[in-house]
Amino acid sequence: MPVRPLLGTASCAALLLLGAAAAAPSAAAAPSAPAEYVTVDPEGRIASDGTVTLTGTYRCVAGTGRVYVSSSVNQSTPNVNYGIGGSVAVCDGAEHRWQNSGKAPQNALKAGAAKVEATLLELRGSGILIIPVPHAVSHHDVTLVES
Repeated sequence: MPVRPLLGTASCAALLLLGAAAAAPSAAAAPSAPAEYVTVDPEGRIASDGTVTLTGTYRCVAGTGRVYVSSSVNQSTPNVNYGIGGSVAVCDGAEHRWQNSGKAPQNALKAGAAKVEATLLELRGSGILIIPVPHAVSHHDVTLVES
């Protein structure tokens, strides 16, 4: 039997075993870091000029790049989300408030029920590339009220 196929199989098996051992939790491991999350308050505001303001909370731990809270809203058109601003996140393990404001195209949004997606996203540098790394994503039903 040729040796090369055996060496390839043995190498793959060794890598799989090493990966499994590295991924397995240790009994002496330190307690896990605080959970990362992002929430959206159940009520958002929509001004007469169409500006939407969304708020919520988030928690994240330190990353290697800048971290942002972004939000988008969907109301009546399926699969069409409108970006509603973004804000810089402080990733120190504590809970923080966020607020984003922005406008959708004219008459695209109105007071009433809406679906909001909030994302805690890190922009991590890797050589000449910037790689988006999500820390947390959540979907919430909200009510947009006139302000």
